[in-house]
Amino acid sequence: MEEASTSNDAASISATILEEEEARKAALEEATAETILPDDLLPGVGDEEMSFKEGVQKGGVSMALVLLLLSIVEEFDRVAITVLGPDIQETLNISDTMLLGLGSFGGVVLVLSTIPFAWLADRYRRVGVLSIATGLWAGLVAFTGAVQNAFQLAIGRAGTGLGAGAKIPISPSLIADQYPIAIRARIFAAEALGRPVGQVIGPFIAGGIVLLAGDGPEDWRIAFYLFSIPALILVVAIFLLKEPVRGAYEQDAVLGGKLEKAEEEPPVRLSSAFQRLKNVRSFYYLVVGIGVLGFALVAVPTTMSLLLEEYYGYGAFKRGWLISISWAAALIAIPIAGKIGDKLFRQDPRKALWLMGLLVTFYGIFVTIGVRFSNIILLIVFYTLGNACQGAAFTQMGPTLSAVVPYRMRAQAFSLVGVYIFLMGGFFGGILTGAFSDAYGERTALTIVVPPAALLGGVLIMYGSRFMKRDISLVVEELLNEQEEERRARENPDQVPVLQVQNMNVSYGNLQVLFDVDLEIRRGETLALLGTNGAGKSTALKA
Repeated sequence: MEEASTSNDAASISATILEEEEARKAALEEATAETILPDDLLPGVGDEEMSFKEGVQKGGVSMALVLLLLSIVEEFDRVAITVLGPDIQETLNISDTMLLGLGSFGGVVLVLSTIPFAWLADRYRRVGVLSIATGLWAGLVAFTGAVQNAFQLAIGRAGTGLGAGAKIPISPSLIADQYPIAIRARIFAAEALGRPVGQVIGPFIAGGIVLLAGDGPEDWRIAFYLFSIPALILVVAIFLLKEPVRGAYEQDAVLGGKLEKAEEEPPVRLSSAFQRLKNVRSFYYLVVGIGVLGFALVAVPTTMSLLLEEYYGYGAFKRGWLISISWAAALIAIPIAGKIGDKLFRQDPRKALWLMGLLVTFYGIFVTIGVRFSNIILLIVFYTLGNACQGAAFTQMGPTLSAVVPYRMRAQAFSLVGVYIFLMGGFFGGILTGAFSDAYGERTALTIVVPPAALLGGVLIMYGSRFMKRDISLVVEELLNEQEEERRARENPDQVPVLQVQNMNVSYGNLQVLFDVDLEIRRGETLALLGTNGAGKSTALKA
């Protein structure tokens, strides 16, 4: 009898333990379940259409116009390196790999500078930071025209990368805060026109300057001197812009008004921002997809110019107008994509990001087909279609990041896009393409690098689109929590916690160790963290 009783007790204890474990798992699943709010609570989703004119009247013309002009002028420098690359090679006696590597090195410096610039943008007037950086960039463009060897060229390209690094995190965050959600894709598209406009007229200007100067071996230098002049004018124009209120349109859409103390809140630390951004799944897949695409994006323009010079024997001016033509279709595709993007976002934000991934894939298809043709007309036609798809695709990136990332972290989010494009893909893609080019020729190099980069990049972006509503819902919840905290502070100012933690999640790689930790400590209180070894006490304090 005693043995039977003991057996029953053991079975009862085991059953109780199993029940408690099941209850614990159910509670954990409920606590960590993803919340997707209905469309009418998501900013910009289901809204009525807003005309471009009405949106610009609300945000003003000056911000969009100055940022567009800055994009055009910065593109002149990139175009000059691409179009005049063979002339620079001849003057400085450097190889394809060296030329592409130096161009990629400037991209690396640009990327590394975006994170410090994002830090500055969160603490100071963004227009002031951008103005100073533009002045630095203009000076280094002029210096590029005076270089005498590869080492000096490396310094010049690194300097221009440093100066241009501010635009990546600052320009899109300014647009997101300056213009209504309903026209963001169209405003981002308008700013994105700077690249094709610069690409269309830049080669003519760069090649024309060299031609007018006599088309001598050293005349490429004059183009860089002249391109620095409009940049210096923009330094003043940017500085005079009015700084927009951060997150104003999201606050109006979700809360019906602006938070009273939003501007008084301290900036989010970079480490905290990166930890938060890890939980934004659509952002993660977007930046990784763009990083993979970067293997092709950075290397293709220079390699194409080398192809035109080596296979067809074209000089600087002819290369210039051929590359110019290849961006003409983008001038039409980008505004169309912006209008479609705003419409898709109102219907379902996931469709807008899916469109971006699809266009990235078509970019790779068209470029790969084009470089296999020896006929120059067919090559340029397909390259033109590829550039149109690329330009149209990137009109959706700004609105997507502005929607899924909390407004206090936008600058950091956009800085990471640059990191992934140039550091993950651009630098290594440039070196890889240059090595293949030296060994097998430019056609083979592009055929090897472009298809996998564009296909995999596009698929990753399309996959990430499924998480957009979930990520926008998280942004809305954070705004509502912030509003609730302001209400509590008004009603019970003595009960405002001196330390507050909400929804803290920490993981080491794929192992998550803290799940949605909440705690508050008020003035005069003492809090003790108790737990076994490895429970996460030290991790919580560090986080």
